Amino acid sequence: MEYITVKADCGLTIKDVLKRRMGFSTRLLRVLKREGGVYLNGKPCWLNVRVEEKDRIRIDFPQEKSHFPPQDIPLEVLFEDGDLLIINKQPGIVVHPTKGHPDHTLANALAMDMEKKGESYKIRFVNRLDMDTSGVLVVAKNAFTQQALVDQMKRGQTEKRYLALLEGRLSPLEGSVDRPIGEAPGRVGRVIDEDGYPCLTHYRVRDYYLLENQSLSRLFQAPEDAKTQPGQRDGLWERDHILSLTELLLETGRTHQIRVHMAYLGHPVLGDSLYGRKREDLIGRQALHGASFSFFHPRTGERLRVEAPLPRDMLDLILKEKGAPDPG
Repeated sequence: MEYITVKADCGLTIKDVLKRRMGFSTRLLRVLKREGGVYLNGKPCWLNVRVEEKDRIRIDFPQEKSHFPPQDIPLEVLFEDGDLLIINKQPGIVVHPTKGHPDHTLANALAMDMEKKGESYKIRFVNRLDMDTSGVLVVAKNAFTQQALVDQMKRGQTEKRYLALLEGRLSPLEGSVDRPIGEAPGRVGRVIDEDGYPCLTHYRVRDYYLLENQSLSRLFQAPEDAKTQPGQRDGLWERDHILSLTELLLETGRTHQIRVHMAYLGHPVLGDSLYGRKREDLIGRQALHGASFSFFHPRTGERLRVEAPLPRDMLDLILKEKGAPDPG
């Protein structure tokens, strides 16, 4: 990473330039102070050296390595350069090893990917997805990139959009859920908790689907009599026979935020056994997909939007109706 100083930088230390102009965190500056990798006009130097106009500052990040056993697990790469690796995570796989899933994780897959490419970096996940959630997953290849993206998320400069199939007819077509989420002591998962973390989710219904005999028919407006089918309680027919394909935009990123907020509205994510109910007749997981991630590239400043196509299981379900259009 390089930076050429301008007139306004004259008299500043390299430490000041890195912090003010390039957004280096205090923690990363400590790493550079300890391990080196700072060059001024091609020569190694200390962080307290003062600069002049048109000086060239170069940073060589310390060589790092992750120690996950490499395993040959397919990766769908959406974007990659020297700082970032962005993949379309498949459902049914956890991000990194845990006590319950010690291997066959994305971290193991990334270790194999590095081995094949002759690369070495510490795996830093910028965002997280649940095991059964698919979609855009961002990996930073160095500490600077990770810190820059985390700072962007804190400042609201990133945009995370999801697609979900929800049970029932979500109405109105657009809205927001602004409810805090906290831990549920003694239980698995999260709950709406007034003492929890602030959470804000925006949603927009893209389509309604009528489910009949395990087949979907695309609607945009659900039938008016959906709540008054003979012999059924209000809303039951609607929940069992209508699905809402919904786009969701997160302004915060708490654990299970979409799943908790949609269940709070009475429209849990289809197949969500934790906050709703299993629907293995339709899909073997919660029908939730990280559709896109938008951010400023930490090195170039360019605005990027990386999109992940819907996974096969959600796509097959939506396209059960012959000739139904691809929702993208």
